[in-house]
Amino acid sequence: MGAHVLIAGKRRERWAAPESFRMLMRGKRILGGGPRQGMKAVLQRVLRASVTVDDRIVGEIGCGLLVLLCAEPGDGDKEAAYLAGKVARMRIFADDSGKFNRSLLDVEGGALVISQFTLTADWRRGNRPSFSGAATPESAIPLYEGFCGHLRALGVAVQMGEFATHMEVALINDGPVTIWMDTRDR
Repeated sequence: MGAHVLIAGKRRERWAAPESFRMLMRGKRILGGGPRQGMKAVLQRVLRASVTVDDRIVGEIGCGLLVLLCAEPGDGDKEAAYLAGKVARMRIFADDSGKFNRSLLDVEGGALVISQFTLTADWRRGNRPSFSGAATPESAIPLYEGFCGHLRALGVAVQMGEFATHMEVALINDGPVTIWMDTRDR
């Protein structure tokens, strides 16, 4: 039996929310009984960007988007395809009147995609962030490559960094315009 409350002098039974509803209200999304993961991306509109590994440029674009990409456990090709479509079609480039009405496809811009497991950083405890929320390299590499493949299939010129290496990323931010995306927020 639920708790009782006194309303206008009458005793009424109070509704008790199920645990899944309470977790959702506390910000914990539910899927299959546990917290739901999502592929994450940070988009930065750039005039140009490049990535260097061991003093050699391995990827470089002119006008377009620098995409920092992170896969989490449970992510699959469905999330990679969805996110690639959103990135390619996100209208964050100005039209002739200065409004955000053009997409990466519209401006024929490039995408420099960098694998960035640190987007899963859990900084709430202590002073050293935990990255345990990131997908393992065995599952993240195919998702990273798949995301880039989906972008290419949509007509975007894609350049990539090198997975699991120290990279130096240089960019000239345009705006700045920076967008955070997470597939669990759709």
